Amino acid sequence: MFTLASYWRESFKIVLPLQTMKRTKAQKAGPSKRAAKSEKASSKPKSDQESSDEEASTSKASLVSKPDYQNFEQFLTHLEHQRVCTAASIQEFSFRKKRVRVLSKTEDVKESSLGGVVYWMSRDGRVQDNWALLFAQRLALKLEIPLTVVFCLVPKFLNATIRHYKFMMGGLQEVEQQCRALDIPFHLLMGPAAEKLPQFVKSNDIGAVVCDFAPLRLPRQWVDDVGKALPKSVPLVQVDAHNVVPLWVASDKQEYAARTIRNKINSKLGEYLSEFPPVVRHPHGTGCKNVQAVDWSAAYASLQCDMEVDEVQWAKPGYKAACQQLYEFCSRRLRHFNDKRNDPTADALSGLSPWLHFGHISAQRCALEVQRFRGQHKASADAFCEEAIVRRELADNFCFYNEHYDSLKGLSSWAYQTLDAHRKDKRDPCYSLEELEKSLTYDDLWNSAQLQLVREGKMHGFLRMYWAKKILEWTATPEQALEYSILLNDKYSLDGRDPNGYVGCMWSIGGVHDMGWKERAIFGKVRYMNYQGCRRKFDVNAFVMRYGGKVHKKK
Repeated sequence: MFTLASYWRESFKIVLPLQTMKRTKAQKAGPSKRAAKSEKASSKPKSDQESSDEEASTSKASLVSKPDYQNFEQFLTHLEHQRVCTAASIQEFSFRKKRVRVLSKTEDVKESSLGGVVYWMSRDGRVQDNWALLFAQRLALKLEIPLTVVFCLVPKFLNATIRHYKFMMGGLQEVEQQCRALDIPFHLLMGPAAEKLPQFVKSNDIGAVVCDFAPLRLPRQWVDDVGKALPKSVPLVQVDAHNVVPLWVASDKQEYAARTIRNKINSKLGEYLSEFPPVVRHPHGTGCKNVQAVDWSAAYASLQCDMEVDEVQWAKPGYKAACQQLYEFCSRRLRHFNDKRNDPTADALSGLSPWLHFGHISAQRCALEVQRFRGQHKASADAFCEEAIVRRELADNFCFYNEHYDSLKGLSSWAYQTLDAHRKDKRDPCYSLEELEKSLTYDDLWNSAQLQLVREGKMHGFLRMYWAKKILEWTATPEQALEYSILLNDKYSLDGRDPNGYVGCMWSIGGVHDMGWKERAIFGKVRYMNYQGCRRKFDVNAFVMRYGGKVHKKK
């Protein structure tokens, strides 16, 4: 029997079980001021601070000069080179202990387990730059046991449509191919994780399960249910592979606004914004010799989702397509990002949100590559990292610590009270869900934004705020406004059902992470946006002409 508790303290430096969240004392980033140790002392396991220093120095060293790639193939080679230069494998990398938390009571792994370690992939659908898979491989390499990746496919998930399933499953097909190239078996389990994963663990003599992290209600329930259903002898470990600074490290409470979490995150980037080592060919076990390829046709046939909202043409799924998007942003659009990111007619945004949502690419990878251009485009690089790191992690924070993240019950008292005080204000016009969905309002700009959402599965960030606020203005109650905005976003947007989406709707309709403004009808003290304000920001007519929104009179 292999005891993880003592091993993790000595080698992995992992936190003990965290059944209740506690504030962790932040460590300062930067070079260690500790005096040099003797040769004997240097052979001991590295301290937490020393591990931090190594990751920080790795990150800084890799960002010294502008990358010299000239095309996309060179960009992919550049990414591979960064990983290999960081470490030969995760076994030789100073893994940050606080990225991980133990969810089970048991901490022991049977060294004799024939099935080895399983990484239960869910939110982070990629092979490289994935801290959860890297940790699973590190454990398997140390114990010299097999490594397997599984994904549990449910036939229906909230308001997800075939548009979302095709994008997600397209990425998973690439994951299967990359896993096979590394001799890591990949299994698509058809059905709920609470049922299928424990069965897989028992039938394959699995010794430990590693899962990734999501802050939303349903994925958290999946993890709880799996933990209860797993054999008592099998430990369940969770790794935050989605955030740069792990959620439980950044803060132990719901943060009020970006200004209250920004320094908590930025002060830890020296520790956590490091390069990734590579996931390598796994040397233990039989690998993929006896593993059948996934029957993707059968997987698609099992789906019970909305089949009418189909895939979009501009965004192809998977890691390689995500890298293509990142490459084009860094080489072409980043220079305009700071000045033009609030202009829906300008091609200045990264467009990475679908791939980030499904975990086809790491936000940490995106931030690392953008920061390499900080010497030429400092304002744009800083603005991107504010959105990709601080704002994204603020959204995760809200959804994790506020169980009512998609309800007016989750609003601050001032926001709920002001909306309630104006509940009976006249709405004229007042639109139905069908009229909104079909872009049948009097506002040609709003209609054009809705058409973009339906056709392309995306909406410009500035317009998404305006779009949701007009829904508040045009629906019978604030509850209905929030319901409609979440429903339409989740149905059509490729990044639907994401913490950013929920927080975006709650910000627009309920003032989450915002402050009170001048009081007015319907909105109360919630920030107001109007058509004329948009005209001052960008060429509204150009946007309307692009998507063809019409002015419709209310019947």
